[in-house]
Amino acid sequence: MEDESSESRNKARLAIMELANMISVPMSLNAAVKLGIADAIWNAGANSPLSAAEILPRLLLSSSTTTIAGDPENLQRILRMLTSYGVFSEHINGSSVERKYSLTDVGKTLVTDSGGLSYAAYVLQHHQEALMRAWPLVHTAVMEPETEPYVKANGEAAYSQYGKCEEMNGLMQKAMSGVSAPFMKAILDGYDGFKSVEHLVDVGGSAGDCLRMIIEQFPNVRRGINFDLLEVVAKAPKIPGVTHIGGDMFQSVPSGDAIFMKWVLTTWTDEECKQIMKNCYNALPAGGKLIACEPVLPKETDDSHRTRALLEGDIFVMTIYRTKGKHRTEEEFKELGLSAGFSTFRPFYIDYFYTILEFQK
Repeated sequence: MEDESSESRNKARLAIMELANMISVPMSLNAAVKLGIADAIWNAGANSPLSAAEILPRLLLSSSTTTIAGDPENLQRILRMLTSYGVFSEHINGSSVERKYSLTDVGKTLVTDSGGLSYAAYVLQHHQEALMRAWPLVHTAVMEPETEPYVKANGEAAYSQYGKCEEMNGLMQKAMSGVSAPFMKAILDGYDGFKSVEHLVDVGGSAGDCLRMIIEQFPNVRRGINFDLLEVVAKAPKIPGVTHIGGDMFQSVPSGDAIFMKWVLTTWTDEECKQIMKNCYNALPAGGKLIACEPVLPKETDDSHRTRALLEGDIFVMTIYRTKGKHRTEEEFKELGLSAGFSTFRPFYIDYFYTILEFQK
């Protein structure tokens, strides 16, 4: 009995040490993206196991700092740590002390595709200096919830700062495009709710990537409206069949047979969500649909990757965007829809992170 208790205490101490040092994980991942490690190993699809000493010259070749020799030992330390989190695979042959690394499926999400996209921009966007300043202030969201930690740290709201800073806005758009592409492929293959739609509005559509992919898959959608803030759509590219319209979703939403939105409701309070959804309801004909793609929290808490990713995202929203904006459960989304006037609600669990929420008028 005493041995079991001692083992339990040892495991507890080990667990708290891991949690206390957890910042090493995202910051090493951010470093790996900044260095371009995934593309260097991938090497146009080869993905051959390489040592840190073999990877380093490829990083230096793509860097503007060509006069620096670099440190393969420190690079290997980052590679080993991220290997323990499934980003890389480690290869050690027999008695050899040399470690080589290739990309896992997780690591491959950081490889730049033919369209110039990956999850790399998402990683960089989350670790910008302005965002990092907010994290030591997470506790203030509990004691002073009227002001976001991001605002306390930077003096203004995140979205306001994005609008003023071209670099931040550009990185946000690239991050959302990188995340949207694989998700949209999944829902376009598994959800047929766009088949009867001719006129589709994408609320908070950013650069219009989601709308473009929907129109390409469903030619019955003959007209698309990409609706976002004026400063966002001003930089959106021309897309056949798509009209970019700037405005405020809290005032009104353009009319359409159906309205689509992705990761919009999660950054707003319950009352703000009701206002957005009511405006969507008013913009739809009888039988029209609001198709919202949002992270949906499970009813019970467990230690699965999915639950952790969703709960981590929830704390990110609380810290950066709105202290009372949040990820919600299926039941909470249903209640919001009913309060906005929608008569029916159906969830579709197709993607591991996002859930399709269909509200019908």
